[in-house]
Order: sequence, then C-alpha cells, then structure tokens
Amino acid sequence: MGERKLLGPEIVQATVDKVNIIRAKLKAAQDRQKSYADVCRKDLEFEVGDRLSPRYIGPYEIVERIGPVAYRIDMPEQLSQVHDGFYISMLRKYISDPSHVLKTPEIELRDDLSYEEQPV
Repeated sequence: MGERKLLGPEIVQATVDKVNIIRAKLKAAQDRQKSYADVCRKDLEFEVGDRLSPRYIGPYEIVERIGPVAYRIDMPEQLSQVHDGFYISMLRKYISDPSHVLKTPEIELRDDLSYEEQPV
C-alpha cells in the first residue's frame, strides 16, 4: 500500500505561504481598482441652504448634512413618500437659468374671486 508519513509542519507552512501570496494579489487588485476609481471621483461638498437638484427632478434646498457623503433635502408634499436623505452622487448643484422660470399668464379675478377659464 505504501508508507504513511507525518507531514504536518510542512503542509501548514506551505498553506500559510499560499495564503500570503493570495493576500498580496488581492491587495494589489484592490489598490489597482482604487486608483481607477479615484481618477473618476469628484470631491463634492455642499453647504446647508444651497439649492440642489437631485438627478432628473428639482431644484430643492439642502436642509442639513447627514454625514460626509449624505444630505437631507427639503422635499415638496407631493414627494412625501420619497426618503429625504440623498447620497452625494445623486445630487447636482443647481445653476440658475432664467429660461427655467415658467411665466404664468395674468388671471383677472372678479369681485367674487372667480375667473374665466381659457384653454391653453
């Protein structure tokens, strides 16, 4: 059948060496991915009271800074079911533009506070 040998310390040492090699390769891969991510990262910081526009809707005002990368926003009543905390990557600084302002036509009110509806 063959001889049996007790190889305990040699097997343990070989396993430890392989684990160290795996850790070193994982560390190198993490460092490489971090360097790629850091190139694309933009350090953003907002102040309380700044006007922001969450992606695709807005603008809304910052109420408070929750943490280093999260802000609480003053949301309108229609969006009360949406959580008011947003991660910084979902926010964009609002740049004022006169074309964003919608002009409403003047409505003539009668004495009894009624008005005539006109199609648009």
